[in-house]
Amino acid sequence: MNFIKRLRVARMIPAILLLPLLAGCTEMGPGTTFDVRSNIAREQLSLFMLTFWLGLAVLVVVCGIFLFVIFKFRVQDDHDKSDIPEQTHGHTALEIAWTIAPVILVIILAVPTIRLTMLQESETARTADNDIVVNVTGYQWWWKFEYPELGITTANELHIPEGRRATFNLESADVLHSFWVPQMGGKKDLIPGQDNFLWFIPDEGSAQEEPYYAQCAELCLGAHAYMRFKVKVDTAEDFDAWVAGLQGASLQKVSADPLVQQGKQAYIQKGCAGCHTIEGQAVGNERYPNLTNYGQRSIVAGLEPNTPENLATWIRDPQIFKPGNYMPTLFSGAEGEEEQIEAIVAYLHSLGVDDLSQASAER
Repeated sequence: MNFIKRLRVARMIPAILLLPLLAGCTEMGPGTTFDVRSNIAREQLSLFMLTFWLGLAVLVVVCGIFLFVIFKFRVQDDHDKSDIPEQTHGHTALEIAWTIAPVILVIILAVPTIRLTMLQESETARTADNDIVVNVTGYQWWWKFEYPELGITTANELHIPEGRRATFNLESADVLHSFWVPQMGGKKDLIPGQDNFLWFIPDEGSAQEEPYYAQCAELCLGAHAYMRFKVKVDTAEDFDAWVAGLQGASLQKVSADPLVQQGKQAYIQKGCAGCHTIEGQAVGNERYPNLTNYGQRSIVAGLEPNTPENLATWIRDPQIFKPGNYMPTLFSGAEGEEEQIEAIVAYLHSLGVDDLSQASAER
């Protein structure tokens, strides 16, 4: 095998070694934009597919011409190498053709792009009476969701009903963030000092047991990769029940269980109440997640299931789940601290829950 052939084989080795990585590609992962569940996401997917097929058509034409020229005009063994092929510089028909073709492609893409942009932005000046309005604030590195018309504030867990328009008023408390729910449509930046707007209508039948994956899509330093949240699309009945549960003042009563009472005291002693608000019990700082009715939430820090084990891990060392976050490590492993952590977990899981044993079973 001569040197040239060996070089060609060597060039193929990286491609062969990288080929198994294609096994990791899937259309239906948690961050898919192909399994769409809202009107806006469907329009965006249609525009993407139009762009893809037009791009593929251009690729086929260009590669086809390229291969034709290579084989049609390849050098023959008996070819006189001093013979220069006929040149086509200044060919008027070709110049016009490859000038007009891109213009036509741009027009084909511009029309649906403008239509989608107008659809997304046309209703920014008003909100319909039946809309679910959510004020979204991005922090390093968590999400606050406030329902002003319902009197509800949550963190990292968004509930919306299927078949109703959800409108989101987007703002950032610090740096640039980006609100992105892949299956529902997006993205839209959250910019300090600027109010942005996003809306979509979850499809009828899009309610499901598992929440939809969502993520900050703008590099915001530190724990950006962990700035995730969950979107739960509910049926109308389930959404109304969720709202009623969070609005119920009686749900914030602290259980008489001694462990829960101990946890409330440890929560205050460790300074947690200085940061986190719990309606009727503690007024914290709005820059930190509101823990009202925390026992009804399904995730810890926007990442892990809200089990006693995961919550204890988060309280013990917040950097394990979300490296770079601003929550201080309050425990050093001293004697008796594990009991305090267990009590705080019991206290937080009691908030918004009538029956603690039932709540644990549901999680």
